[in-house]
Amino acid sequence: MLRVNTIEVVYNEVILVLRGVSLVLHDGQIVALLGANGAGKTTTLKAISGLLATELGEVTRGTIEFAGQRIDRLPPEEIVRLGIVQVMEGRRLFQHLTVEENLLTGALIRSDKAQIAADLEQVYTFFPRLKALRRRVAGYLSGGEQQMLVIGRAIMARPKVMLLDEPSLGLAPLIVQEIFEVIRRINQENGTSILLVEQNAQIALDVADYGYVMENGRVVLDGPADELRENEDIKEFYLGLTALGERKSYRDVKRYKRRKRWLG
Repeated sequence: MLRVNTIEVVYNEVILVLRGVSLVLHDGQIVALLGANGAGKTTTLKAISGLLATELGEVTRGTIEFAGQRIDRLPPEEIVRLGIVQVMEGRRLFQHLTVEENLLTGALIRSDKAQIAADLEQVYTFFPRLKALRRRVAGYLSGGEQQMLVIGRAIMARPKVMLLDEPSLGLAPLIVQEIFEVIRRINQENGTSILLVEQNAQIALDVADYGYVMENGRVVLDGPADELRENEDIKEFYLGLTALGERKSYRDVKRYKRRKRWLG
């Protein structure tokens, strides 16, 4: 469904951020994109959604295709109409609008009023807390409630592909579990394909079918999620486990220098 073909991304016509990134998201899949801060994960999402131009970035080499159509030269509003919706890091809300008004902005590209109403009820089924807060101004919500709201707003656009950027960031473990259960339901019940950027490798690989690991603007490792969970480097670098299955202490992790065996 979605194919990224050896793209390079440059900011300000000078800074090379992505260096030949390729990945594939098949219909109905959840794919995790893992890596440390600065690896290029968010830039990859913005290249797909067409938002690079807002930061003076551009795809200078390679192509991005969706359902056989090249999209890397399209404006973001056209990409949304094709069915690709990005949920950005940082919970970008219309803070002066109510919860329900925020949700309905996700359906602005649609005209099927009956289905919009049905989808609104589905969002409230996924996130019952939002229904109780539907008249509250969004700026007064907690961080977890705001994350639920931005995901719910994306659902209202009826995307074929949802791009999720760090949905667990800054949230309590119980809220993270709740949100990732809904991510699984969106995939299974709505048939939405999901490309998930996440630093929490454990929870990302638990929900994903396939995964890619990025370092310094490149994909350095990929494979089925269950295989990545058992990969010694993934365990050590991203799950904090030693070869014996013992979790490292924070002091050890701070002083540990990555071997990056996958780079040879």
